Amino acid sequence: MEYQVQAIPARTLAGFHMVGPWEHTVKQGFEQLSLWVNSQKYPAQEWIAVYFDNPQTTPPEKLRCDTMVTVPQGFTLPPNSEGVICTRLDGGLFAVARARVVNHDFTTPWLDFFALLEADTQYQLRECPCFEIYLSDGADGVWDIDMYIGVEEVRVSAV
Repeated sequence: MEYQVQAIPARTLAGFHMVGPWEHTVKQGFEQLSLWVNSQKYPAQEWIAVYFDNPQTTPPEKLRCDTMVTVPQGFTLPPNSEGVICTRLDGGLFAVARARVVNHDFTTPWLDFFALLEADTQYQLRECPCFEIYLSDGADGVWDIDMYIGVEEVRVSAV
């Protein structure tokens, strides 16, 4: 797996905030999001899952994620948008890697990506949500995704 570090702009998002085990809530959130997008006949540009917690330290029932689509800045939720939230995803410096997900195994690419970043001597992880942008809809059981992890340059202190 290869990655690049890029300055990513902030995004305005609309969708659903979910709490619970990601293997259930992400799927449920995207099902709800798809129904909402289709009912609004909204031409979604990007489909995004935003992850707020570390699954190695947070109990599964407390894991938070947002299942979202990008919307224009200043977007107002239309009628019949019960449960939909509008939020901002901050930009900044992110390591970005592309992965192919098969057999619903989203975990392995993320673990591989984190392992690569933890070995990087130029960048370190920064506190911010991680997210993935879906490049395909998974209808054939395969998803292509871009994964984003916030990073900052390692500061070398003078001796």
